[in-house]
Amino acid sequence: MNTFGRSFRLTTFGESHGPALGVVIDGCPPGIPLSEADIQPALDRRRPGVSPFTSPRAEPDRVEILSGVFQGVTTGMPVAMIIRNTDARSQDYETLRTVFRPGHADFTFQAKYGVRDHRGGGRSSGRETVGRVAAGAVATLCLARIGIAVSARIEEIHGVSDPGAMEDEIRNAKNAGDSVGGIIRLSVRGVPAGLGDPVFGKLDALIAAAMMGIGAVKGVEIGDGFAAARLKGSEHNDQMDAAGFLTNHAGGILGGISNGDEIVVRIAVKPTASIGLPQKTRTTGGEETVIRVQGRHDPCIVPRLLPVAEAMLALVLMDAFLEQQKCRVFEQEGA
Repeated sequence: MNTFGRSFRLTTFGESHGPALGVVIDGCPPGIPLSEADIQPALDRRRPGVSPFTSPRAEPDRVEILSGVFQGVTTGMPVAMIIRNTDARSQDYETLRTVFRPGHADFTFQAKYGVRDHRGGGRSSGRETVGRVAAGAVATLCLARIGIAVSARIEEIHGVSDPGAMEDEIRNAKNAGDSVGGIIRLSVRGVPAGLGDPVFGKLDALIAAAMMGIGAVKGVEIGDGFAAARLKGSEHNDQMDAAGFLTNHAGGILGGISNGDEIVVRIAVKPTASIGLPQKTRTTGGEETVIRVQGRHDPCIVPRLLPVAEAMLALVLMDAFLEQQKCRVFEQEGA
């Protein structure tokens, strides 16, 4: 699926080495002040080539708004945005035309479609996330108008939680031709109670799906997550007094519906699949071979994943907020 959301829907398009990538948002409310300058900071946080620890691919990632904005505000019509590729080096991937890279989606794309774009992974590349980040920036602007703020930080890199040592872990992996992963913690403040649906549209389920929809994410926790399995009910239940909840083990969601407390999400990000060390693999013809992945790659994708995770969480919350507006419309009309 290339479309995400119910009331705030986005469709992304484009490949890593194609002419451009982009997104179309359907359902953006009218009257929201919006310009390229509002979106660009989020894309700048995600783009490559800005530090020694990211891919040296020099993409400016300049966003262009094509529709849905008139005289500086959204019109309620589809908002289309495009980000052009300017520094693709497809020749770096020519040796991979008939070889499957370990840890990548090469094999599974071939199995599903019978054809694949070997140039940087095509649609399965992390570069696909630029459309999500652009759409997430729009959702973030909308949420800010109702007092909801999403933030994220790196909690661990390769098991290390000290910020100074995190850089050492990435540097050591890069020097060894290897890669490392980590853990990102996201939080949301200002969420009103009542967002989410109690059965198949649970807010935590939607968040988990959004996070797992990011290519490098392999695990999601809401609130205490797996640690809850080691607690007793008397320890995990969030008791209440007249002022509200006394603890937040649930991570701001009960019964699939926001309870008004801070929403807390943690995601596990795998090591970057492209590494320079020799790895055993096979060709499209079934022959065994050894591969060293060349090209420009991140030794750790975690820092550049922060704005992607924030964007996906903002998109879920904006969609849930608009869905809740539908839920309460008849009550308001009858009041």
